Amino acid sequence: MAQSSDAKSIPSEEGIAAHLLPLGAHADEGGRLVVGGVRVDDLAAEFGTPFFLYDEDHLRARCREIVAVFGRGAAFASKSFLTKAMARLAFEEGMALDVSTGGELEVVLAAGVPGEYIILHGNNKSFAELERAVEAGVGRIVVDSFDEIERLGAIGDLGRAKLSIRVNPSVEAHTHEFVMTGQEDSKFGLSLASGAADRAIEALRDRFGDIADGAHAHIGSQIVELSGFEREIEIVAPFVKRHSLREFVIGGGLGVAYLNDEFAPSLSHWAQEITAACQRSGIADDVAIGVEPGRAIVATAGMTCYRIGTIKEIAGYRTYVAIDGGMSDNPRPVLYGSGYEAFLARSMHAKRPRPVRIVGKHCESGDVIVSDGRLPDDAVVGDLLVTPVTGAYGFSMASNYNRVPRPPVIFVANGSARVVVRRESIEDLLRLEP
Repeated sequence: MAQSSDAKSIPSEEGIAAHLLPLGAHADEGGRLVVGGVRVDDLAAEFGTPFFLYDEDHLRARCREIVAVFGRGAAFASKSFLTKAMARLAFEEGMALDVSTGGELEVVLAAGVPGEYIILHGNNKSFAELERAVEAGVGRIVVDSFDEIERLGAIGDLGRAKLSIRVNPSVEAHTHEFVMTGQEDSKFGLSLASGAADRAIEALRDRFGDIADGAHAHIGSQIVELSGFEREIEIVAPFVKRHSLREFVIGGGLGVAYLNDEFAPSLSHWAQEITAACQRSGIADDVAIGVEPGRAIVATAGMTCYRIGTIKEIAGYRTYVAIDGGMSDNPRPVLYGSGYEAFLARSMHAKRPRPVRIVGKHCESGDVIVSDGRLPDDAVVGDLLVTPVTGAYGFSMASNYNRVPRPPVIFVANGSARVVVRRESIEDLLRLEP
C-alpha cells in the first residue's frame, strides 16, 4: 500500500529494507555496504566525508523505464538533481530535460544537450532568461503568466520554440503543503476555474499562432496516491480538447519510499495509470502525452555518507549522534519534517535497536537529519553512517550555511568510481569576495 513519507513514521529497528537501496547495493561477505561494485568504506577513505553517492546503473534503469512508455515525452525534472553528468546521462537514455531557471539551462547546455530537447519552466522568467532560451534554441517554453506573454512579445521571433500554457487545475494533492502546486491558491500557473488559462492560450495564439499548442499541469511533489493525477487529467482534458492542443504534459511529482514501512508506485505503474486516464478522458491519440519525473528517477539511486563525530547521551531524554554534515546537505527534514532511515556502512543488515537523534554540525538546534533514528548498539565515533534515498533534493538544495563547503558527488558503476562534482574548498568559499 502506498504511503506518504510526510506521515509521522518512525524508522524501523530492523535492518535497512532492500527497496530503499540502489539497485547495485549489497553487503559483502563481512556485511559491509557495496554499491556499484565499490565498497563504500573505501570511497570514504579515498574521498573523505561527507559525500553524495549515486549508483549510475540505477539512474539509467529508471530513465529507461519511463522512456519505454513516453520516449522523449519523458523529461527529467532537473531541479531534483542537476549536474552536467546527470543531464548527459538522462539525455543519453532518451529523456528530454526540464529546467526552471537560467542557471539550470546553462548547466544542461554545458552538458551537451541540444536546445530542442530542453523545456523551460518558471513562474517568473526574466526577459534575459527568455531571450537566452530562444538564442539557445530551446524546444518549448511553458508560459506561466500574462506578464510573460508580454516579455515573449518583446522578443518577437521565438526561433524553434513552441509554447505551452501552465494551467492550474485546482487539485490539492496528498502531500506536504510546501510542495503542493496545483491548488487554486498557488504562485504557479493560470487558473482553469477563472478562465485565465483560456484567455492566455488565446492571447498566445493571437501573437504567435500555431506554435502555442500545449498544456502543462503539475499538482505537487512526493505524491504516492495516484488519484490526484487522475483528477488532474480529468480536469485539464476539456481544456486540451477545447483548444485542439497537440501536447499535454501531466508534470511530475511521483513520490518514493523513504522509510522501511513505506512503499510507492513504480514509474511503470504511474505511466500506465496516466495513459489510461488520458484515454478515459477522451484525449485524442495524436495528442503527445508527456511527463516530468525527477525524484522517482534519482532519489533511491543516491545516498549520503557521513562520519560520526560525537555521541552524546542526555540522561532521561535521548542520545544525540552528530555527523560531519547536516542541514546544509539535506534540508528536507527541516523544511518538510521528512523522515529518513540510517545505518552503518560496516554492518549493512544489522538490527538497529538503539534509539538516537542524528544531528548535523551546524549552529542550529533544528539541524536534525533523522529525528527518531535507530542504529546498532555498537555504533561508535568514527563509524561511517549512511542515509539512503537522498538522491533527490539533497545536492540540489545544498547550501553553505555556517560556511561549510558542499560535499562532492560520486558516481559508481562496474567497480569504479568517478567524481562528477568535486568537494568545495575554502578557496571556493572565498572566491566571490574581493
